[in-house]
Amino acid sequence: MTRNANTVNIETDDLVGVADARPRYHHGDLRSALVEEGLRQLAGGDAQDLSLRGIARAVGVSATAVYRHFPDKTALTDALCAEGDRLLGEASAQAQASAGGGRAGFDATGRAYVRFALAHPALFRLMMGRFRGVPGDLAAPESHSAGLRLLVDNIAALSPPDLPAAERSRRALQSWALVHGLAMLMLDGIVPADEALIDAVIVSPFADEQTFE
Repeated sequence: MTRNANTVNIETDDLVGVADARPRYHHGDLRSALVEEGLRQLAGGDAQDLSLRGIARAVGVSATAVYRHFPDKTALTDALCAEGDRLLGEASAQAQASAGGGRAGFDATGRAYVRFALAHPALFRLMMGRFRGVPGDLAAPESHSAGLRLLVDNIAALSPPDLPAAERSRRALQSWALVHGLAMLMLDGIVPADEALIDAVIVSPFADEQTFE
């Protein structure tokens, strides 16, 4: 039997219908397509509105096909959070590199954090609502979130080499609180989401130290 072009590399029982199927992925890459669609829907809505069946319809596969990758909505939102963390880490690293590293790069990563939150409000709130794995000591190696790891590494690089670990952890928390606080104030409409305000507020609280010059 000749297959419709839209069904190439897709199992026939995974299709919602030939007319609805979208040739957006190849066999073996359905998980990525589902995450992509979840991110797309978050960009225009709220995490509470996400549904596995709705995402299945949008991608063009059956709910059964989705359940093979994500047995429930929690598994899907966990994957969306992981992708959001990767994107935030990537944006932060690019901002740091563009600023030339050092103190300027450190401040640039903080501004990238706020701008990421403003650009992806529903995803950002989902990420923060499910954030796990933050140890009591932020300077500890298990601080594995991409964005948080970059923050901790920058604190270590820009602080005196003999600075105690407890002080590095305090500084990491202080810096995180600064950028996260501004992001939430802007997201909640308490202060305007103004580019100039982001640049003015996100300045290293350790700027007076020689290592940050």
